[in-house]
Amino acid sequence: MSESPVDPAGPAPEVVTVRGDAPYDVLVGRHLLGELPRLLGENVRRVLIVHQPSLTASAEVVRDDLEASGYQAFLAEVPDAEEAKSAQVAAFLWGVLGQADFTRSDAIIGVGGGATTDLAGFVAATWLRGIRVVHVPTTLLAMVDAAVGGKTGINTAEGKNLVGAFYPPAGVLADLATLESLPRFEFVAGLAEVVKTGFIADPRILELVEAHASELRDWGSWEATGGEPSDELRAVVAELVQRSIAVKAAVVGEDLKEAGLREILNYGHTLGHAVELAERYGWRHGAAVSVGMVFAAELSRLAGKLDDEVVDRHRAILSSLGLPTTYRGDRWDQLLTAMRRDKKTRGDLLRFVVLDDVARPTRLEGPDPALLQAAYAEISSDAPSSRTISL
Repeated sequence: MSESPVDPAGPAPEVVTVRGDAPYDVLVGRHLLGELPRLLGENVRRVLIVHQPSLTASAEVVRDDLEASGYQAFLAEVPDAEEAKSAQVAAFLWGVLGQADFTRSDAIIGVGGGATTDLAGFVAATWLRGIRVVHVPTTLLAMVDAAVGGKTGINTAEGKNLVGAFYPPAGVLADLATLESLPRFEFVAGLAEVVKTGFIADPRILELVEAHASELRDWGSWEATGGEPSDELRAVVAELVQRSIAVKAAVVGEDLKEAGLREILNYGHTLGHAVELAERYGWRHGAAVSVGMVFAAELSRLAGKLDDEVVDRHRAILSSLGLPTTYRGDRWDQLLTAMRRDKKTRGDLLRFVVLDDVARPTRLEGPDPALLQAAYAEISSDAPSSRTISL
């Protein structure tokens, strides 16, 4: 990465507060390292910085700055992406914490993408039944989704995030400077979660994406000429990030543990998680959710809830960004089995988040199997999805 995810000399960030029983701030801006001590709190002395291999240099910057501020800081490298979210990697981190004598007054910082923050949050939730955790997300997906909301978890052979805990962080630093060196396919995959928040809650997000789809799809094109993104594009991305975080903050502040409202954030995820499992996590989360959203839109239409125009808008927006909207027609039985193991299933009753209209999400429980198969037929292909981003 060309820039550290955090830098001690940045301007004042925008603040989105996640309310609830354990409120915390999400800081959105550029070069936010100087904000870490405030989020860690006064009593923390030891900090474990969990990071993925590609962010070693960035994690070292965080460590050095914390040590200059009087903290005792340790680094722990974990695998990239979903490989980090295993019981074996969690046990490795528990061992590090134990060997370094971490107490309940110490903290963990997760530096990286959504898998890293999911893992760091889970380890923080389970060490001594809970120590502070601060997330420093370095991908778009992590900023707008994984790092915000307090869901933590690891995967098992049977499915994604089946072991986890609801555990809000002490704070989140969303540094927009890191996105400018993010590979295009990583950035575009993250846009799927941004689009999701538009469909379930904030139509302005959809309008912004539609107006700037080509620039967003070609993210990073300036690197070929040694340039940088335009001020207009930076402003668009900043607004998309802030709006997406605000949607999630409003939902989880009212419903941390998915008792009702929070379930709307799973739009596109029931099938999306099944696709990830079928692909052995070879697809990026956002790409799978993109397919899942089109499936949910088709299911909404076939259930008599959504008109053709909104379904077509799903395909148009996601395709314009280079995200996939179809999946293999020969995988339905495998996907259905995976969906029955999904966290949102209650007993044998499948549950889907669907739409009555843009920004009008609702829930569909126990749909007829024939309806599900008909919806899948609308998004299926006889071969792997033709896709324009590397998944």
